[in-house]
Amino acid sequence: MLRTLLFLTCLLAGAANAAPLVHAAPALGDFALATRAGAARIVYSSSDAAVVGHAARDLAADIERVTGQRPALGSAAEGAPAVLVGTLGTSAVADALAASGKVDVAKLRGAWESFVIATVEHPLPGVPRALAIIGSDPRGTAYGVYELSQAIGVSPWYWWADVAPAHKDALYVAAGTRRFGPPSVKYRGIFINDEDWGLQQWAARTLEPGHGGIGPKTYEKMFELLLRLKANTLWPAMHPGTPPFNSFPENARLANEYAIVMGSSHAEPMLRNNVGEWKDDPHAYNYQTNRDGVLKYWEDRVAANGRYENIYTIGMRGIHDSAMQGPKSDSERARLLENIFDDQRALLAKYVNRHPEQVPQVFVPYKEVLGQYRNGLKVPDDVTVMWTDDNFGYLRNFTTPAERARAGGFGVYYHLSYLGAPLSYIWLSTTPPALVWEEMTRAYDTGAQRIWIANVGDLKPAEIDTEFFLRLAWDVKQWNAQDLPRFLVEWAAREFGPEHAHEIAAIMDDYHRLNFDRRPEHLQWWLPKQPPRRSTLGDEEASKRLQAFRQLRERVEALQAKIAERSQDAWFELVAYPVTASALANERFFEGERGNQAAALAADARLDKLTAWYNDGLAGGKWRHIMSQEPADRQWPSLRLSKWTMPSYPPRAETPPAPRLVIEAAQFDCQRAGAAASWEVIPGLGHGEQGAVALAPASSMPVSAAHIAVDAARLDYHVKLPFVGDLPLEVHLIPTHGDGATLRLAVAIDDGAPQVLTLPVNDGRPDWAQGVLDNERVVKMSLSIHTVGEHTISVYGTDPGVVIDRIVLDGAAVRVASRGSR
Repeated sequence: MLRTLLFLTCLLAGAANAAPLVHAAPALGDFALATRAGAARIVYSSSDAAVVGHAARDLAADIERVTGQRPALGSAAEGAPAVLVGTLGTSAVADALAASGKVDVAKLRGAWESFVIATVEHPLPGVPRALAIIGSDPRGTAYGVYELSQAIGVSPWYWWADVAPAHKDALYVAAGTRRFGPPSVKYRGIFINDEDWGLQQWAARTLEPGHGGIGPKTYEKMFELLLRLKANTLWPAMHPGTPPFNSFPENARLANEYAIVMGSSHAEPMLRNNVGEWKDDPHAYNYQTNRDGVLKYWEDRVAANGRYENIYTIGMRGIHDSAMQGPKSDSERARLLENIFDDQRALLAKYVNRHPEQVPQVFVPYKEVLGQYRNGLKVPDDVTVMWTDDNFGYLRNFTTPAERARAGGFGVYYHLSYLGAPLSYIWLSTTPPALVWEEMTRAYDTGAQRIWIANVGDLKPAEIDTEFFLRLAWDVKQWNAQDLPRFLVEWAAREFGPEHAHEIAAIMDDYHRLNFDRRPEHLQWWLPKQPPRRSTLGDEEASKRLQAFRQLRERVEALQAKIAERSQDAWFELVAYPVTASALANERFFEGERGNQAAALAADARLDKLTAWYNDGLAGGKWRHIMSQEPADRQWPSLRLSKWTMPSYPPRAETPPAPRLVIEAAQFDCQRAGAAASWEVIPGLGHGEQGAVALAPASSMPVSAAHIAVDAARLDYHVKLPFVGDLPLEVHLIPTHGDGATLRLAVAIDDGAPQVLTLPVNDGRPDWAQGVLDNERVVKMSLSIHTVGEHTISVYGTDPGVVIDRIVLDGAAVRVASRGSR
């Protein structure tokens, strides 16, 4: 813990030393954005895109939130210092600054979603000074405005998480020019999904009951959030009971105003919400038997929405995330899909662009469709193929070198929330940012750079993961493995101030690590329709887990009194509720297993009270009906854990656990780089405190069995063994998919010949299911020991994508050296 705190403190100091864009005291050449005397006028052109006006008005409101001074807005500077906001080609002011050379826009022309923020002397006749925010396109301009908002202290989550900015009497923008963009990933966004128990209930009963659920009020706030997070794409909510996005025409109009690119999920081709919009017999949603009816259904939507900026999902699955009806074999499905592609692209040519290859399209080989793609399904070359994860954060497929020339490129559809087998996780957001980083950077490095979409469930309480995913998509190189913890430090400093940022970051790091052992939604060790059974944790393991959660909860409670009053609502939403709720869920479950009825029932009652406060007391009732403990009801019972009750089985008769030596993979004594890759520690990933270890670069090629000893990257662990004979050894892996079929590495002792270990992924099978619930897969072997004493166990990285968490040896083994040089 001390090492973590020291590391985070150093990161915070480094962040603080970076030159800020905005500060409270003036320096030579700085631009006075706001002082006690007033705020600079914000100037933008009515001829610019609507999103620029939205951003400019939001900036005025943000400056007032921070300083109490409300800037005037207009289309003329009127001779005073001003903030000049505009898009090249559509703003006369931006074009004038570019033509005069006052602002260097050479790198902006033709760029995607890029912008500059620059202080300018005498920008226009009669205007002594200005701050120019110029975008290469309307979204770039808007991103520039919101970049300034964040720099003055306004969180992107000011509304969605009630993050109140600290008051400042004055705001000065540092002199000079700063350039941003283009983004790493062209299209970046989120998918609102499985919203039945949170966002839909809150919208229908609190925010906009007149619309019966998620509608224009909700989406307008969501569009603004996406822009503040430099995102540009939305797949809208689509579950039964939620109003379809296009049931309110103003939704698409608002998306256009905010320059948000609308798309739809893998199961909703051509912007159609099938569960809410297909009114015919469900069996008629069959292209094989009802081509004309289905095609007309798609055509109506493309005709209505073709004038807007969209990404069209092509292909076809069942109405609600099920397999396509009609064909009986994969070869028949593939042939029909190829015909469907042709028909859908003909609609795009008719209503959007007569050159359909210029219309953004995606094909998502999700679940059973991935097998069809792997077996030769022909997708038009200009269409973006979106890989998917296994719904638990581990990508099923990566782009091969032979595929990377594809004109449409590749993307990723990634889950931060999931309703499905083997058990859902739709309550608390517990995916470690480090896992997102490991999987998504590997996807990016191997070619998935066109579109990233994260399934964020109800959005709340997934604020941290949502922001991390989108920031990574904006600039995939802003964090490397070594400084990955910087994200949580900077996030905590922005939301709650720098004084406690290192401790808040450490709390959230421990929160993610403890819940990586077992998510709160997975606190049962049986699957639906199976009889209840005990967890695999012994009493000692359960006691350690409970103690860790209790200490984490106590740290939150101790820090709460030190958090500013204005930040108390945000503190509860972003830190106190997820940490305390997960701690109480564990206390309820494990105390119940041990037969401690009073303690278990007390934890259950406290969890109910905590959730009730979220819904009824927090922020004056703003979030009423947003938060539901899992399971909130009996819907989808085959996919969700059972409602907690005191277990009826008797307490376990404990047997002393067999002694074992557990070595965290990151605690190696030395390492040797391979011919094309080396090991790197990923802090924040895995079950231990030191992090997991993976091969870098992710795009490196596998090492053949004949060349492992010479060419593979190697980790050495020194141990002392008091016996000769066979040594049982386990390598615990993060359950990535490796090459999609196997996880492969090699182990040797004392420079002996490496033994190749191959673990089948078995995607979708019981061992995979257990792996994603445990967040680990275990491969076992035996090493032959011929002498008593000190030995070196070596682990070789043969395949990129294999991530090592722990090495476990028979308890007679001991370490003889601490982690040393690398």
